[in-house]
Amino acid sequence: MKQLYRILPVVLSVGIFGCSNSSTPESTAAENTPAEGQEEFVSSLPDSAPVLKVATTGTMPPFSFQDDYGNMQGIDIDSIRALGEEEGFKVEFYKETWQNMFDTVESGSRDLAISGISYKDERDAKYGLSQPYFFNPAAIMYAKPELNINSLDDLQGKNISAMEGSKQVDQAQQMGKYNNFSTRTTAFLLYEDLMQGKVDAILHDLPILQYTAKNHPEQKVTIVPYEGQDNPSAQQVILMAKGNTELINKINDGITKLKAKGKFKEIEARWLGETTSPTASASATTEQAN
Repeated sequence: MKQLYRILPVVLSVGIFGCSNSSTPESTAAENTPAEGQEEFVSSLPDSAPVLKVATTGTMPPFSFQDDYGNMQGIDIDSIRALGEEEGFKVEFYKETWQNMFDTVESGSRDLAISGISYKDERDAKYGLSQPYFFNPAAIMYAKPELNINSLDDLQGKNISAMEGSKQVDQAQQMGKYNNFSTRTTAFLLYEDLMQGKVDAILHDLPILQYTAKNHPEQKVTIVPYEGQDNPSAQQVILMAKGNTELINKINDGITKLKAKGKFKEIEARWLGETTSPTASASATTEQAN
């Protein structure tokens, strides 16, 4: 199902877009430091509750980014806080580059990482991954309605681009038969290329495109999801150290409880105004095209 959106032109600030699979200049600015600023969230847990050190990019809306005061916010920030309240631990956020997020968990200086991390077999082999808690499918965005793109197959012969190091790069390369394929280091640069007509379509995570559409409804584009819920790479996970069985079990237990309560859907609706589930109806910010 295609979704038509209106999105702000290329005068958008680069800072609101993060890279889901590689480090960005924005994420290096406050690297290795806890987020500062006035905190809206107040934990109900006692002061004696354990505190987990959480690595996150802070540059990837709607999953993890900072408000005007430097506070972390987003789907993943709300999710790990909710898990903490459910399982009895507080969280302290550390802003890291994408790669450092993984490295600090592996070294043990951070307890876990959460920032739009998709499941990959190679990650599962190296790290301790939680069960999926969020559906994060890949999607295509294009601006010219005459292209009438409905699937990856329709990208044959087109000029396309994806995020450097992302799962979409692997998918595009496996597909082949495009006219030209390029990569960019940030979502903003991808979108800029699309708006300037340098590419016919870009590939990115659906929630990031939905969030942009929800908040910037000026210019019409079309977004086409192409991964189903049964696709492992469309599942979002929390990353921990391999062998940290106690923490992995605690996080999985919390995910199971919050799913039963509908908490993740509540968080998703707060940030997207809709759900990424392919069976869900669209919000008022979208027009559906058959």
